[in-house]
Amino acid sequence: MTTTNVPISSTPSAREEVQRLSRILHETQGVLRAQREVLRQRGMSLPSGVLTALEDAQIGLQRLANNLKEEEAELRQLRALTDTTAMINSTLDLDEVLNRAMDTVIRLTGAERGYLMLRDEKTGEMEYRVARNLDRQIIEENDFTVSRSVIKEVAQTGKPVVTTNAQSDPRFAAQESIVSFALRSILSVPLKIKDTVIGVIYADNRIRSGLFGDSELELLAAFANQAAVAIENARLFERIRAALKEITEIKDLMDDVFASIPSGVIVTDTQNQIQTHNKAASEILAMQTHSIGESIDRLLPYLADGLLRVLEAVSTENLRTNVELNAPVGKRGPRSLNLRLSHLRGTEHETEGVAIVLDDLTEQRQREAQLNVVRRYLPPAMVDNIQSIAQLGLGGVRRDITVIYVDVRPIDTLPAALPPKQQMASLNRYMAISSTPIHNYGGIIDKFMGTEVMALFNTQLNPSERHAWDAVQAVLDMVDGFMNLYAEQGEPEGAAYYRIGIHSGIATLGNVGSINRREFTAIGDTVNLAHRLVDMAKRGEILISEDTYNACSECLKDPANRVAFVDRGDTTIRGRSQPVRIYQVQRGVSQ
Repeated sequence: MTTTNVPISSTPSAREEVQRLSRILHETQGVLRAQREVLRQRGMSLPSGVLTALEDAQIGLQRLANNLKEEEAELRQLRALTDTTAMINSTLDLDEVLNRAMDTVIRLTGAERGYLMLRDEKTGEMEYRVARNLDRQIIEENDFTVSRSVIKEVAQTGKPVVTTNAQSDPRFAAQESIVSFALRSILSVPLKIKDTVIGVIYADNRIRSGLFGDSELELLAAFANQAAVAIENARLFERIRAALKEITEIKDLMDDVFASIPSGVIVTDTQNQIQTHNKAASEILAMQTHSIGESIDRLLPYLADGLLRVLEAVSTENLRTNVELNAPVGKRGPRSLNLRLSHLRGTEHETEGVAIVLDDLTEQRQREAQLNVVRRYLPPAMVDNIQSIAQLGLGGVRRDITVIYVDVRPIDTLPAALPPKQQMASLNRYMAISSTPIHNYGGIIDKFMGTEVMALFNTQLNPSERHAWDAVQAVLDMVDGFMNLYAEQGEPEGAAYYRIGIHSGIATLGNVGSINRREFTAIGDTVNLAHRLVDMAKRGEILISEDTYNACSECLKDPANRVAFVDRGDTTIRGRSQPVRIYQVQRGVSQ
């Protein structure tokens, strides 16, 4: 037996077979009618009811063919509905879903035009989204009120609206747009999710009446249910994508902030396991990148003893505390670490761990130690304001200042047999006595030069409106200190070895030197004149210029200050063409 493979496309449908049988019956009826005449002539007849039965059979076959035709059309629509529903649900892009849905509506219903509206999730208002053979301007025109009224009704009631002939439908016949646009067939169905209307589909035809019947309504309603799900899925996807984008942006921002923090940050859980840390923490503690999830005491054994006790207290007692630890840190060696610890709370206010912010203070502590050493050799004001000094650059500024020169004790007045080491020790005692009053009255020691001390008042680093009087008070206290030292050392009664000169005036102040080595100082005639005065002074004398005297004359004359002064008149100073008026100042009552 030979089997013939027939292509599926060439296989006749049931409706075609029924139509073929109907044709055969029709032909058979024609033959029988012809034979009936022949038989009648011969006195014979056909069996009773044969033709009637054939007619009834043919009518039944025709009715069956018509039913099959309708079912085939419905089947095509259902297949189309299945295909288009699958196509719509194949994407999560909202605009693409809406466009596919609108194309499907036109194809399934045979509508001439249509559009789709969605309810805005924020405002709750229906908004135009997509249309076919219509544009937004036409929809919003006053004459196009019928579609807006239909949309409104469907959106409010959640029930579809269908009319086979709008011009004779009492619901719409009175509206001008029915006449203006010659609308005949109208179909509108809601897009619903769990009884909530999220949108409306509208379609119409201006030519054919009776286009939309029950089958089209059922078909479109079924499609609308699937389309609503697809639209809601696409909206949900958009919300998730927007939320994810926002979360990603926040995370990226937090990561950037976290990474840019110069301090180290470590977050642990209640089991002291590291949950996260930034790059700075890795660098400060020489941590590895795979340290997440490690116990902090295993990762940082050099901190374990002191740190674990603090972590426990912070976690259990909800504390915030600062700790400074000195410990060896891997290959980095001994480090000074400052740790600020605070507990972390969850949404239920339960403790979830500890946040540690740490800074490496090693270099800072080293600088502080160096500055403590430097303070022994430089004026405190200069050390404390060393950054301000550096900002002055290698230039200078002119400023009204007071300059002190003190010769604490000439070397030739020390005992001749005194060994060099003891000479230096004795000289240092005098230098210390001279330094303290200068510092007490806000002066800056510019330099030590052999047995001399140079001090400045009212520089950029120690501004004072009473700088001349500050300088005078400093040297008077200095003299008291020298006299006490004389008595302590058993010097002859009335002995005095110091010589002091003070002058006030304009000088240039700033840094001198090179990029690698600088010195803050004052230069100019004011400095020179102060040095000339100390050269002129005899042992035990304090000489001040007329400028210094004028600047603090009220204080000098005030008996409460117990200051005596003598006008020494005009004196010729080496290097000056004009004589200088000078005064001698000492403890006592003014004359």
